[in-house]
Amino acid sequence: MPERPLTVPLAILLVFALTIALFPIFWIVMTAIKPPTDWNAVPAIWVPSEPTLVNFQTLFDPDALGVYGVGGVSEAASQAVFGSLLATIVATGLSVGIGLAAAIAISRYSGGGRATPLVILSGRMFPPAAIAVPFVIIFSTIGMIDTYTGLIAIYVAITLPFSTWMLKSFVDDVPREVEEAAMIDGMSRIMAHLTVTIPLIRGGLFATTLFIFILNWSEFLFALVLSYTSIETIPVRLAKYVTATAGTLYGVQAALAVLAMLPLAIAGYLIQNHLARGMTFGAVKR
Repeated sequence: MPERPLTVPLAILLVFALTIALFPIFWIVMTAIKPPTDWNAVPAIWVPSEPTLVNFQTLFDPDALGVYGVGGVSEAASQAVFGSLLATIVATGLSVGIGLAAAIAISRYSGGGRATPLVILSGRMFPPAAIAVPFVIIFSTIGMIDTYTGLIAIYVAITLPFSTWMLKSFVDDVPREVEEAAMIDGMSRIMAHLTVTIPLIRGGLFATTLFIFILNWSEFLFALVLSYTSIETIPVRLAKYVTATAGTLYGVQAALAVLAMLPLAIAGYLIQNHLARGMTFGAVKR
């Protein structure tokens, strides 16, 4: 199929779409390097004339804004960064691992019957706010409130339906014959899946992992209701930068938001080839 030439109207539309998509990122980055005197300037200052890294410094040194006479930062964001990394990495690994096993079982062996995929997906049909309170009551009873174990458990529970359904679609697109050929050569069923099925869905596996990582990394509601003093995540810390004494610490919020975007941008760049394969896997049906 010949490539469609880039016409002037199409180019204008493309520039307009990119502007809308990239403007929030531009504004966050600019706000992150603004001094406090420019946060609420009227008219707004698009690009600071004197950029500073004091907002990033404040994330790890709460007194850094003192040179501008601004207070209100009670503690460093180190705990939030550590909490997000720990909970997200562990929960993503567990969710994708369990989802992969479930996807193979459902796709190849009809595990649980035909209704199983719908039952699994039904876990995402309830609004998060409707199930947050029951989880708080249950976790308080069994001693998992305000712990990384409880936070990881809820992250796995809310993302497992997505990982199972996404990976199932990729497994469905792998012909059964290649696994049967491996078993004829002497492999067990498990080894056939490990050495044949999983490598063939590598692109989909990377795409699913990144998708689940993004969901866990940006989750706010459950992290808020399940954390008190012992644990904290970046989304919860971002909300805490609205203080009664200093108002909204826009620059510090933006600095933490920039740090929060970095793992996603780096991961997306490193696996972009696999991501492109994963997002288009199965687009052409046999």
